[in-house]
Amino acid sequence: MAGRVEGLVAIVTGAGSGIGEASAVRLAEEGAIVVCADINEIAAKATAEIIVATGGNARAAAIDISDSTACSLLVNQTVADFGSIDILVNNAGVNLPGVFHEVTNETIDRTLNVNVKGAMYLTRAAIPFMLEKGNGSIVNMSSVNGLVSEPYLSVYSASKGAIVMFTRGIALDYAKQGIRCNAICPGWVDTPINHAHAKMLGGLDHVYKTIDSFQPIGRPGTSREIANLVLFLASDESSFMTGSIVSADGGMTAQ
Repeated sequence: MAGRVEGLVAIVTGAGSGIGEASAVRLAEEGAIVVCADINEIAAKATAEIIVATGGNARAAAIDISDSTACSLLVNQTVADFGSIDILVNNAGVNLPGVFHEVTNETIDRTLNVNVKGAMYLTRAAIPFMLEKGNGSIVNMSSVNGLVSEPYLSVYSASKGAIVMFTRGIALDYAKQGIRCNAICPGWVDTPINHAHAKMLGGLDHVYKTIDSFQPIGRPGTSREIANLVLFLASDESSFMTGSIVSADGGMTAQ
């Protein structure tokens, strides 16, 4: 089914590693022009180079999505360069675990500024261009922790729960104007964003040895598995879906 997003223009945030990198590559494999955005410019360029080396179309962009002006500039430049913004994947995020009463203001601010405000700023910047075309797909990366929490993740869970409700709100606001907005809630996926949390739980090896105690499938997910879902939600194959909160969690929330 090659070409599922052929010729569409996508911005993927957090594209320098993990789910963002896999999503950028997957969209490019199916024909999208991908802007690989990340706070780490070197990592963003590395992802774009992977795409170009395999015959795809991509460019890198360095951005801190907690900066609303930077978000507007990124979207405007994308439209100036490629003519549209058809797909927005709000994937960039931080996970700064801690015992809640010891959490600093800086941790709270950074988590909410990146995980919540960043998605809001980019979505706000993209929607006017999507309205001009009469269509667009926004895919927000929430988390299984936007549905259920775990020890040491009060702030992170609050931010991801906000993304669930933000997704539903955007879906309702623009349902009749051709813009769809859906969210993915991954379970434990093998990416660096989880390493600090794993350390607080006894180490990554311990988490993986005991993973079937909380993730019934008995293994971590892969970035590629989540990227396949990003592609589906970005494409017209999911044309009847908006406001959907899709769990990809190895059965964690089925318990």
